[in-house]
Amino acid sequence: MTFEELDLEDEILDGLWDMNFRECTPIQEQAIPILLEGKDLIGCAQTGTGKTAAYLLPILNDLLIEHDHHEEAIHAVIMVPTRELAQQIDQQVQGFAYYLPVSSVAVYGGSDGMVWEQQKKGLDSAADIVIATPGRLLSYLKLGLIDLSRVTHFVLDEADRMLDMGFVDDIMQVIASIPKQRQTMLFSATMPPKIRALAKQILREPAEIRLSVSKPNSNITQLACLCYEPQKPALVQHLLKDLQPTEKVIIFASSKIKVKEVARLLKAMKLNVIEMHSDLEQSVREEVMLSFKSGQKNVLVATDIVARGIDIEDITIVINYDVPHDPEDYVHRIGRTARAGEKGSGITFVEEEEQWRFAQIEEFLEKEIDKMPLPEALGAGPEYHPEQFKKKKKSGHRRKGNGGGNAKRNGKGGHRNGAGKNEHRDKAKADQNVKADHAAASDKPRHAKNKHRHHLNKRKEVSSQA
Repeated sequence: MTFEELDLEDEILDGLWDMNFRECTPIQEQAIPILLEGKDLIGCAQTGTGKTAAYLLPILNDLLIEHDHHEEAIHAVIMVPTRELAQQIDQQVQGFAYYLPVSSVAVYGGSDGMVWEQQKKGLDSAADIVIATPGRLLSYLKLGLIDLSRVTHFVLDEADRMLDMGFVDDIMQVIASIPKQRQTMLFSATMPPKIRALAKQILREPAEIRLSVSKPNSNITQLACLCYEPQKPALVQHLLKDLQPTEKVIIFASSKIKVKEVARLLKAMKLNVIEMHSDLEQSVREEVMLSFKSGQKNVLVATDIVARGIDIEDITIVINYDVPHDPEDYVHRIGRTARAGEKGSGITFVEEEEQWRFAQIEEFLEKEIDKMPLPEALGAGPEYHPEQFKKKKKSGHRRKGNGGGNAKRNGKGGHRNGAGKNEHRDKAKADQNVKADHAAASDKPRHAKNKHRHHLNKRKEVSSQA
């Protein structure tokens, strides 16, 4: 289906045409007609499927139609887990709304006083759309610096990540400040019970769209290694012994406590390691990612906070220090490698009591993942008999790990702390694409309806203040 077949205003179609958006992705084809009818929606889809446009375009369409009748106010709030995602969505709004009298501002924490003032100016200028992280938005609310009483559209994007990062209370406080008569959209890559419970609280008779998780890139060599917990640090050292300074590795662990433990062990082995988890302040996270991207550090130990949140093209190996808790996490994690047509490896360490969980991943992938042997110096590992652990999985027993201590150290049931998106492009790519795509904006737009374009300078002025 093309965008022209959807009931979108011509000004929006003009922007899409200039950005070279022609064909709808599956999530866009299914979601946009539902949202244009004003219904609430639950969307379960991976990052990179085009879900940002799936909710932005109907919001912009509604704001365009109703704009002449509205007082200057915030009409849409989009809540996201990280500042990086807020910035990316703000860039996309600017592209899609190029011919619209609609403004936006990204609001996020971890910034200096100058950025705080810039965000406040954007809010004072009555931006139509606010894209915000929960903590910073709640701070503005408590200080009385933001009025959400006229919000008509509310979006929770990557809701599973926000709940994993502990934002549920902040989210509910923000929702309490928004009118009950609104259109609510919830998007999540996974749909665990806690997301279902949240959806039941905040949505009204929602439509639901669920897209199947795509399989991993064929350029990724997938391997598994059967081992015991004490063998893992030496196994990492063995796998990375020939790592070149220009090559990058991400090691995913199940919790922030485990990340800290693994990072400490690997630093003692003189590996060039840095860690990333939700305990770090936003400014520190930025320093960590800059250090990793620049190659100052080439081994990143992380929770799932970066599984969907970075786009680095030269990651050669992804190591799952623990078996991911579901196939979606597995696909997101190893999907950090083999990007931009390159090749890469995804290696998963599998302990005895994780074997059934790993077998479920193999069942989802519809393939058996090759099992690599342990180095002789590390001794023998366990045999692969996942059926023996099926009963424990079903009965909800915790994994005991080495000496029965790991379950306690890792938190209840290996609960993930944090999750990680790259929608269509990172911020740099978005800046470049918006400039390039609209270089041709001086040509006559493809669609005829231009009644709102005299507002363009006003929108640019408000957006620049943000």
